[in-house]
Amino acid sequence: MTDAEDGSWLDDAAGRLVRPYTVSNGRTRPSAHFDLLTMVMATGTRPQTYLGPDYDQLLALCDAPMSVAELAAHLRLPAVITKVLLSDLVTHRALTTRAPRVVEAASPTDRNLLEAVLRGLRKRL
Repeated sequence: MTDAEDGSWLDDAAGRLVRPYTVSNGRTRPSAHFDLLTMVMATGTRPQTYLGPDYDQLLALCDAPMSVAELAAHLRLPAVITKVLLSDLVTHRALTTRAPRVVEAASPTDRNLLEAVLRGLRKRL
């Protein structure tokens, strides 16, 4: 078992002992497009080779659909590095992605919306 496999890249007091750009081998551009709201889910297929502990952690988190932003927060990595790792897993067919659903936003001056917000605020008081 390597140091990376036994979790020695993390220290309880100091946090991550390896710089984020090292985790992605210096890459800062993912090979696939990800939005922060892109939903990611494991396919059940494992990469043929061991990629590292961060990849294992990502796959474990992706048992259920999870957004890129949530995954970055769980890993405590910058979103761009998380996107690089995710794109590697997509290349290995270990993950599938789904673009975020676009919801029609209400107009910021929609009277019904403003009244609903006001009612909600009054209930809290």
